[in-house]
Amino acid sequence: QVQLVESGGGLVQPGGSLRLSCAASGIIFSQYDMGWYRQVPGKQRELVARITTGGGTNYADSVKGRFTISRDNAKNTVYLQMNSLKPEDTAVYHCNAVRASLNYLGKGTLVTVSS
Repeated sequence: QVQLVESGGGLVQPGGSLRLSCAASGIIFSQYDMGWYRQVPGKQRELVARITTGGGTNYADSVKGRFTISRDNAKNTVYLQMNSLKPEDTAVYHCNAVRASLNYLGKGTLVTVSS
């Protein structure tokens, strides 16, 4: 059974930082491209960042220069370091694993940026 379990969300003030983690099980982690999506109620889910099996990365324009995605294949974990957080970054952040036609999404962790 595939599981993607996110952690690290919470309440942070504008300008602050958080690091999200996603622990994967039930898949051969190193063979999957990994990503982070976020969703705000009433809005479409947005791809925030992605990291390929080879370590290549891409980011949404709204987070470039502030967020960094990384992976540790030995720990089956993908991370999202979020700096200089803004109120508009408030959302539920979901971990995603993709390999060919296989696509898995975690339940998410809530990030709230507010003073």
